[in-house]
Amino acid sequence: METPRPVWPAIANGIRCKCPNCGRGRLFRGYLTQVQDCAVCNERLGHYEVGLVLPLVVITVLVHVIAFVMLELELTGHGSPALYLYVLVPISIIVPLVILPFSKGAIIGLFWAKNWSDQPDR
Repeated sequence: METPRPVWPAIANGIRCKCPNCGRGRLFRGYLTQVQDCAVCNERLGHYEVGLVLPLVVITVLVHVIAFVMLELELTGHGSPALYLYVLVPISIIVPLVILPFSKGAIIGLFWAKNWSDQPDR
């Protein structure tokens, strides 16, 4: 039987875009391209595919941000369609681009901790 891996430290390392095992090696080369193996501890990381979980997380966060901004605009009395357009379109573009790597890292950390991979260990 395999020893359990710590979930929260792995997720925290993933949010920092570091290896969920050692916390020092890079998780990505480039913006979202996942490394196959950690350069520091040689942990296999390439077979943890996030699939459709990543867009679900990003869309959930984006909807909450947009709802908060719309509520604030309405409560302050500035809720006009033009202002919505000028504020929400950039938010809808910028927020996903900013949170994508951190979300993907957190999901990879969770998958690593729970050993949910597409391929069995060899």
